Amino acid sequence: MFSGFREFIMRGNVVDLAVAVVIAGAFGAVIASFVADVLTPLLGLIGVPDFSTATVQVGQAEVRYGLFLNALIAFLLVAAAIYFFVVKPMNALEERRQRGADETPTTKTCTECASEIPFAALRCPMCTQPQTDGVAT
Repeated sequence: MFSGFREFIMRGNVVDLAVAVVIAGAFGAVIASFVADVLTPLLGLIGVPDFSTATVQVGQAEVRYGLFLNALIAFLLVAAAIYFFVVKPMNALEERRQRGADETPTTKTCTECASEIPFAALRCPMCTQPQTDGVAT
């Protein structure tokens, strides 16, 4: 019973998932701090008020819609921070990496029999015709 559990826990995907969850938690704390301590105060400079005290009385209930608005603004700021500081740079990095991945061809087509042959071949192995294109002799 315990050996099966140990095998399950030691599988690579379970360990990878555990590491991802821990890193995501730490990254979430960094993003939350960035939004709360940097972006939200900057909103005050451009005139966006703090809605935390905004309420409306409905019968005996007090609806605190201001807290919802603050949570919505925080969500939008988190999404913007992740997009502009993580997603966009990673997409640019991937695009740059893909641009550099243009591989040189490893095969060519024989001019006589149209079979696929190695690029450096001097003679086609199928029809034995000499190949001079692409290779300096």
